[in-house]
Amino acid sequence: MTEKPWKPTREQIVAAYGRPVPDLLRPGLSVVFCGINPSLYSAAVGHHFARPGNRFWPALYRAGYTERQLSPFEGKLLLAAGYGVTNIVDRATAAADELTADELQGGSHVLERKMRRYRPRAIAFLGVGAYRTAFSRPKAALGRQPERIGEAEVWALPNPSGLNANYQLPDLARLYAELRTAVAARVRSPRS
Repeated sequence: MTEKPWKPTREQIVAAYGRPVPDLLRPGLSVVFCGINPSLYSAAVGHHFARPGNRFWPALYRAGYTERQLSPFEGKLLLAAGYGVTNIVDRATAAADELTADELQGGSHVLERKMRRYRPRAIAFLGVGAYRTAFSRPKAALGRQPERIGEAEVWALPNPSGLNANYQLPDLARLYAELRTAVAARVRSPRS
């Protein structure tokens, strides 16, 4: 059963500082979407990409991952469809720039262990700058990366935050769809 959407109070948002949001992970997923870290709003409600204005859920729908636009409170439906969500750093902050390079790099080691355990086909980092810092890849660009984490293809995609004005919803949907298409092609032809 899906939790009914609700809005946290200002006090609940402030009190969420430092709290994690539970991962949506299980073995054998097609794609794990990896955010930088939870927003205070997401930590307050306990669901990923929940802050109003975040374009994650609309982008997934437009990119063909879901049959309809899910709300953040329906994350378990995404998991049932074969897609997961986690973060590089699990500590909620008001802004991602509050994280240190050491935190991002430490989070990358934890994340690598998770991906080796759960063995998804691909992991998509939603924020190329955070990916560059966390994995010491200063020249990484958007798209498929040359390295893998375990068996998973690694992708760097734009952050869906409403604060990321460089990419509008149609851009996000197009880039996220490229990942979906590539993973589907790999399933059909495992040698590629």
